[in-house]
Amino acid sequence: MLCFLISGHGTKGVFELLSGWRRTRENLPFKDRVADAYSDVMVSYTMTSSLYFIAFGMGASPFTNIEAVKVFCQNMCVSILLNYFYIFSFFGSCLVFAGQLEQNRYHSIFCCKIPSAEYLDRKPVWFQTMMNDGHQHSSHHETNPYQHHFIQHFLREHYNEWITNIYVKPFVVILYLIYASFSFMGCLQINDGANIINLLASESPSVSYALIQQKYFSNYSPVIGFYIYEPLEYWNGTVQEDLKTLSQGFNTVSWIEQYYQFLRVGNISATNKSDFISILQSSFLKKPEFQHFKNDIIFSKAGDENNIIASRLYLVARTSENTQREAVELLEKLRPLSLIQSIKFIVFNPTFVFMDHYGLSVTMPVLISGFGILLVLILTFFLVIHPLGNFWLILSVTSIELGVLGLMTLWNVDMDCISILCLIYTLNFAIDHCAPLLYTFVLATEHTRTQCIKNSLQEHGTAILQNVSSFLIGLVPLLFVPSNLTFTLFKCLLLAGSCTLLHCFVILPVFLTFFPPSKKHHKKKKRAKRKEREEIECIEIQENPDHVTAV
Repeated sequence: MLCFLISGHGTKGVFELLSGWRRTRENLPFKDRVADAYSDVMVSYTMTSSLYFIAFGMGASPFTNIEAVKVFCQNMCVSILLNYFYIFSFFGSCLVFAGQLEQNRYHSIFCCKIPSAEYLDRKPVWFQTMMNDGHQHSSHHETNPYQHHFIQHFLREHYNEWITNIYVKPFVVILYLIYASFSFMGCLQINDGANIINLLASESPSVSYALIQQKYFSNYSPVIGFYIYEPLEYWNGTVQEDLKTLSQGFNTVSWIEQYYQFLRVGNISATNKSDFISILQSSFLKKPEFQHFKNDIIFSKAGDENNIIASRLYLVARTSENTQREAVELLEKLRPLSLIQSIKFIVFNPTFVFMDHYGLSVTMPVLISGFGILLVLILTFFLVIHPLGNFWLILSVTSIELGVLGLMTLWNVDMDCISILCLIYTLNFAIDHCAPLLYTFVLATEHTRTQCIKNSLQEHGTAILQNVSSFLIGLVPLLFVPSNLTFTLFKCLLLAGSCTLLHCFVILPVFLTFFPPSKKHHKKKKRAKRKEREEIECIEIQENPDHVTAV
């Protein structure tokens, strides 16, 4: 799981820096190109990396009471730091090396001098294809060859015009209303517990057993071991009443009840310690129908006196169809009793290990993730680029987060540790992709919102599309892993990538043309500057009429 999540953060930095490098002019020295690329990209990448580190740092803190989540978040924090320094140092060095090769006309793969156009014309087509750098037929390098990239060309010439078309916008609004309706409907149906079957391999025989058990024999809870780990006066009437009170409401498989019934049927009196233990050992446990209780009683001999130092019995509770939820409630009811009762006991069943985990599957993890989302969004205000940009970022991230939460519920994904970690990751993934697009839009100085969003998509759309596409393609191998948890991971990450892509390329480009920030003040500023420039030119003409004649 770690490699898939960290790949989304790492490839985003690679594609953004590569996109920033391609936007620089090729006729500049490679040092200036690297400086421009870093100044254009690394500020936003540093901010998003910091948010990643803060979000997963909270998961690695002592506030997280699930050890698996804590270890995972610690590894994520280390991986994020390694990713950041890799992009900042090694990948940047690769760009410098590529810039030197390009400036000196060396091949970027074979590192050899690129032959002249006349020499290439005499060679076969495959040799021309391998050794051609794309500039042989022009006398000078184009100022912005990135414009000819096929994704960049598609966005600029086709997609931007289509998504901002006035006839397309109503359908996008309807699409978002449908998206919001399904998301809200899913959020109202969040399961309050996860299925333990999801922890098993898809084709495991244990899955068939669990399904049959839940279908036909789910009227009873798992057999609960009731372990008394201190010497008790079992012959005392008060102790007997306390044991009956604790086992009230359960079907019991107990040597104590069988022994009391044996004494009543035989009209035998055992009101003191010696009679109780001697009859138990010499008569009750000797009978074939009661011999299986020998393993439930631990005797200790001190001199000539025998003592019962520990014993066990089994409890089975009658439940309804929701066996798991009632078993968790039963566990929460019995454990506090072990702390306040005069009898010291422990209740245990192997499934309690999973019930402890899933008993917190909605309450604690949702609170932790919700607090993390709130904290990260508040921290964005300390990195203010533009107040409206932060406002739009909060709305976009909230919409994506609620969409992933609601849609994964409708897709039968339970709230377990995998889905909770994916929800936290979705927060960072959405910020990583929406923030550059939004801040470029709010800081743009074009006359209209439509032109601003076109420029934003043209500048960041290629990197966003490349990164999300690579991320989604990397999820395909998860489909072939026979594990329910892995399939849950695939569903959550697929929804995270799809919802982010939907917002970046469909929802935001349309909604940003309806609502603030307004671009009218930029028009006024440009008009004022134009008017001031015209006045200056008139003054110069009046002062120097001979210059006009000369022109």
